[in-house]
Amino acid sequence: MNKNIYKIDNSIERVLQDRSTLFLDQKEFNQVKNKLKNNSYKIYYPYKDSEKVILYTKELPNVALFKINTIDSLRHQDILGSILSLNISSSYLGDIIIDNGNYYFYILSELSNFIKDNLLYVGNNKVDLEEINLSLMKDYERKYDKLSVIVASLRIDNVISKVIGTNRDSVVEKIKNKEVIVNYEVLNKNSYILHENDIFSIRKYGKYKYIGIINHTKKDNLVIEYLKYI
Repeated sequence: MNKNIYKIDNSIERVLQDRSTLFLDQKEFNQVKNKLKNNSYKIYYPYKDSEKVILYTKELPNVALFKINTIDSLRHQDILGSILSLNISSSYLGDIIIDNGNYYFYILSELSNFIKDNLLYVGNNKVDLEEINLSLMKDYERKYDKLSVIVASLRIDNVISKVIGTNRDSVVEKIKNKEVIVNYEVLNKNSYILHENDIFSIRKYGKYKYIGIINHTKKDNLVIEYLKYI
């Protein structure tokens, strides 16, 4: 069975059995939500606009929040890669937050001891984990840079080339190499047309959210607005 289909079916079964799901990204959440009655579950958000959520019915899910203490500068992708390299499924891992030089991540509590004992390095950087109270980040709001750019069309290859300042051939190569993710799925065609609130990420460049068209130029080009995740 396809891994994604299994997770969706398993999540539905958990809710029906009054058990919490694992962490769901927004695509998975929408797939599960569409197969359940709206009043049959509650949604646990670790913080206000967290991307990954947990569905539950009665008891709040058991989630731990860790702060990564280090003297080094860390990147989101390196934190994620180091955690997943411990053979931890991404379904057990919540959001990773980088805020003013501080690093945090959410994980299901059942893996707390394991992660403390085994996550000793992020990349080549030695780190120390500190489990902190969930309430310390409950009011956190994700930060973005709000940006705009002029594009000829909303084709994904055209938009990305303007966003990261490269040519379209280079973007097409990145898509072929599976370096572009749109709405949590690997993009497989460069002709995809962006829709409002689409989330896309480019390996080594970061994560973005397309907001929409805010103006037109005299030459009929589009002025679009997007958010870059910080």
